[in-house]
Amino acid sequence: MLYDAYEWQRSWLASASAMATVGANWLNNPSNPFAYLGGGPVMASALEVFAHASASRGKPAFALDTTIVEGRTVTVTEEIVLQRPFGQLKRFRREGVEGGPRLLIAAPMSGHFATLLRGTVERMLPFADVYITDWRDAKLVPLTDGQFDLDDYIDYLIAFLEAIGPDAGEGDGPRGAHMLAVCQPSVPCLAATALMSADANPCRPRTLTMMGGPIDTREAPTAVNTLATERPFAWFEQNVIATVPMLYPGAGRRVYPGFLQLGGFMTMNLGNHMMSHYELFKHLVTGDGESADATKRFYDEYRSVCDMTAEFYLQTIDTVFQTHALPRGTMTHRGRPVDLGAITDVGLLAIEGERDDISGLGQTRAALTCATSLPDEHKRYHMAEGVGHYGIFNGSKWRNRIAPVVEEWITAHG
Repeated sequence: MLYDAYEWQRSWLASASAMATVGANWLNNPSNPFAYLGGGPVMASALEVFAHASASRGKPAFALDTTIVEGRTVTVTEEIVLQRPFGQLKRFRREGVEGGPRLLIAAPMSGHFATLLRGTVERMLPFADVYITDWRDAKLVPLTDGQFDLDDYIDYLIAFLEAIGPDAGEGDGPRGAHMLAVCQPSVPCLAATALMSADANPCRPRTLTMMGGPIDTREAPTAVNTLATERPFAWFEQNVIATVPMLYPGAGRRVYPGFLQLGGFMTMNLGNHMMSHYELFKHLVTGDGESADATKRFYDEYRSVCDMTAEFYLQTIDTVFQTHALPRGTMTHRGRPVDLGAITDVGLLAIEGERDDISGLGQTRAALTCATSLPDEHKRYHMAEGVGHYGIFNGSKWRNRIAPVVEEWITAHG
């Protein structure tokens, strides 16, 4: 019923958005005499803000067609290296560029598409041969393709690293790509690194950079952490899990809907979002199209959400937020203990934002303490002053202050 009600509302808002767009265009038409009245631009701007806020959205495109490598512009093409039911390994091939560190960016499966990391990919392209985990919207995966949980997520990461393959074996022997985990995947990435290290897998990552990840949410718990712990596990099963309706390929699949995740994030900072839309309205009224377009681009991405499987969501709630299994040493992968002590030669970099309201200070740094067998020279911590959660991986602070730290760490362990 929850999903059906949402679909009814979405259909209604899509129609209302289309009507508002027609109205805004009519009021902005130079041949319309009402466009020159005092209230015309104001009404047109209000309709345009409503139309943009209520429009339906699908999966955005990365649209990264070129990059600059050593001062020259090169073409970038997307290619699928490995495809599985719930996600694919995507590579951004730089035409005519050979060599350089290979970097797997692990995108979060937390309600947004991997394109949320467009800025992360764009900044790393001049430096590295970039791959990304491109997760699929769970409502589009037929029931015949089975389930997907946290164990499967780890399996996919290992398979992706193996698909990228080991290097030529110079120096300390064959090793895999570097890996960068943004927020939620820090836990499965660290677990995968431990499992591959225990197996002496030649494709284990050379470095693992974790940015704003919930390794140990007992450290400086945030509102997100409190929400996940103040209610019993059964509450989440009964109140936030819905069934995909019949109009999607994944009909009948139990999911945590992306629209609920988006609603939660919007509510956490409702005042900021309202001010952003008010500023958008003012930009439109004054004719500042550049500023208005920048705000629209942000919300086009922010409101593009996808579903995650119920089993993945619930297992994450239990393992990461309620039992703290990884830092306590009780996490298992398909019945096998995940021993962080097995990590002995992977460079671990933990990055946190001073103003992160999703993953508090100390939660990501805990990974360095848990890797008890890793020498200190293979560990580094960086706290980005004045940076919030999204600023860790996107925007000017990411580009100018944080990415250079990542590049330096990868180079030092290349």
